[in-house]
Amino acid sequence: MNSEAGSLPEAQQRLRQQKAVAYWLLAGVAMVLIQVLLGGITRLTGSGLSIAEWKPILGAVPPMNDQEWNAAFELYKQKASGQYLYQNSDFTLSNFKAIYFWEWLHREWARVFLSGVFAVGFIWFLVKKYFRKDMILPMIILFVLGALQGAVGWIMVASGLNPEDTHVNHIKLALHFIAALILLCYVLWFALQLLVRDGQRPVLPKLHRFSVVLLCLLTIQLVYGAFMAGLKAAPAAPTWPTINGAWLPDASLSHYAGKEYTGLQLFTDQPLMVHHIHRGLAYLIFCAVLIWSAQALGAARRNGSRLLKRAALATLCVTAAQVLLGILTVLHAPLMTQNRFGSFEWLAELHQMTAVFLLICLVVNVYVIRRRA
Repeated sequence: MNSEAGSLPEAQQRLRQQKAVAYWLLAGVAMVLIQVLLGGITRLTGSGLSIAEWKPILGAVPPMNDQEWNAAFELYKQKASGQYLYQNSDFTLSNFKAIYFWEWLHREWARVFLSGVFAVGFIWFLVKKYFRKDMILPMIILFVLGALQGAVGWIMVASGLNPEDTHVNHIKLALHFIAALILLCYVLWFALQLLVRDGQRPVLPKLHRFSVVLLCLLTIQLVYGAFMAGLKAAPAAPTWPTINGAWLPDASLSHYAGKEYTGLQLFTDQPLMVHHIHRGLAYLIFCAVLIWSAQALGAARRNGSRLLKRAALATLCVTAAQVLLGILTVLHAPLMTQNRFGSFEWLAELHQMTAVFLLICLVVNVYVIRRRA
């Protein structure tokens, strides 16, 4: 009896410690979301090539005087000569400062995320002995993923630093985007393990498999969304519901804008084909989510699971919003502008962020719905 009474406060203390770690991890999820938001703004304002060098530590301090600003501007003209000559040749130093700001803020937020939040939080929780032994390795993996994200970001930027291109390579842009989302999902999954009790997770093997399939479909869709952004493919077909009058792609798509596409290029580099695939996947995911939601809500009623019901409703609402934003973004594509935010840019950014929220919903679903007891 005394042993049970003595162990209860210890168990409560351990539970409070786990919740503290979980909330810290959720703060990290929020920071990654902001990082993705800043990345979208950086891309839409054409700011990604403005800092044409890789200084993970010294780059935290922006130019502080006219001499340093002029040196940074000259470096941009030399390294990102393709973008400068073909797109920004009329730039003044003031224009350059505007695009520099967004790229610097994007990189600076990543530094704060790793050093200011995770490194400091990790040391504090470690000293306070809040971590169980089985948490240490996942924490190390978390830091590695964060560092890799920065390295992939520079590889992406370097792909646009040449005399020919005005933007970064779209495949490397997709890799950078997906790497950020892997980090986000990893941190979120870790937090869910600490917050959600097994008793709240219904055992539904078929629905779990369906949730995994949806997550895989959305991952492919996110890759093609990044291809759309990198190729500037939205203005190629600013119509809906058809794509320039066509419902399905045809053989003529192998020739576009004076270039012939063959093999894998046709499905990854050809803007109209990428557009077709992206829209087709959107319709498929929307229909699949409708079916999944009906099954999930039915299972939630039978099991009395409020958590599953909330997850299903959130997934359904976010998917509907995502489809609507996708349609509006495409229809506003002719209004795309350079180096500033107009209606298309706002819609494109909302479309991207809603896709990330849908990813979060599906990750929560995969975790909440257990495959086996």
